Amino acid sequence: MTGAATRVAAAEGDAGGAGEVHVVLPNDIDDPGSPSGGNRYDRRVCRGLAEQGWTVREHAVAGEWPRPDDRARAALAGVLAARPDGATVLVDGLVASATPEVLAAQADRLRLVVLVHMPMDDDTEARALTVARAVVATSGWTRDRLLDRYGLPADRVRVAEPGVDPAPPATGSGTGGALLCVAAVTPTKGHDVLAGALAEVADLPWSCVCVGALTRDPGFVADLRSRLSATGLADRVRLAGPCTGDRLDAAYDAADLLVLPSRAETYGMVVTEALARGVPVLGTAVGGLPEALGRAPGGGPPGLLVPPDDPAALAAALRRWLDDADLRGRLGRAARDRRDALTGWSVTASRLATVLAGVAA
Repeated sequence: MTGAATRVAAAEGDAGGAGEVHVVLPNDIDDPGSPSGGNRYDRRVCRGLAEQGWTVREHAVAGEWPRPDDRARAALAGVLAARPDGATVLVDGLVASATPEVLAAQADRLRLVVLVHMPMDDDTEARALTVARAVVATSGWTRDRLLDRYGLPADRVRVAEPGVDPAPPATGSGTGGALLCVAAVTPTKGHDVLAGALAEVADLPWSCVCVGALTRDPGFVADLRSRLSATGLADRVRLAGPCTGDRLDAAYDAADLLVLPSRAETYGMVVTEALARGVPVLGTAVGGLPEALGRAPGGGPPGLLVPPDDPAALAAALRRWLDDADLRGRLGRAARDRRDALTGWSVTASRLATVLAGVAA
């Protein structure tokens, strides 16, 4: 697909007065073969804004974001140039952070807001965020990083954490040995670290399902498969590919523990998706992941955190989980209690709407 695809979403019985927002999105936002937290976030807030009475005009711009070629830059420039003077425009960070010169050309005319899922930590992004009237980060950790890295005015950077849908408690296996990892199979998500840790606990009973895209880094996936075969784990670790809808719900329902060995994570939507089902989490103490994990209302942690890029630490935590029924019980109770403290997508949309309304005013 070339250029930009435009779609209008408005709630039935539009409340009127909420305003109009143009949302500029990567072209793969609805690609079922490549689901991502950022795409799910964008889709849910577009829907949420429409439900709250906003007229949402979506513009999906073709390109290899965040590495656009001249054609993609031209398509984005065309989308922005076609918007009326004074329009409020929300631009996904994958698009905005790579195209500061395109944004700058329209910054005096349009009310630009940039939505940052994953900081790029480079001067190009700094220039893009500087011309925006407001920046929305998807976690407190991301906001702090943007402020520290770029020196942006604190009052221009707001937070709208991802929401989560209510879900019934997971059935699980009852043994603790049903492990689930939900993440695109890439070095950033640490599947090689997971493979190393699982090899160290091969003497214990467990199985692991890895749900996530297998096409982002084919070489990494091939190396991972070879490693699993070499360590005798190929029959115990299943690379299931991307799953959405009922298939993803079924994967969570069957799980006893979510394992997320990421090397970098701005929030970790899969963490709250697991907690919404009362599934404890074993993750890395990196980025916004501890923020997503949080604590149960009583103060207990609903999971375990280990250092990133440390197979031995991950293996030790897995062994504790698999060997200690009391630990599994405590973490399971905390995860079920944490469900009540999670917020829905309507809260996320409301926080974003507050930013957009302020900019529009």
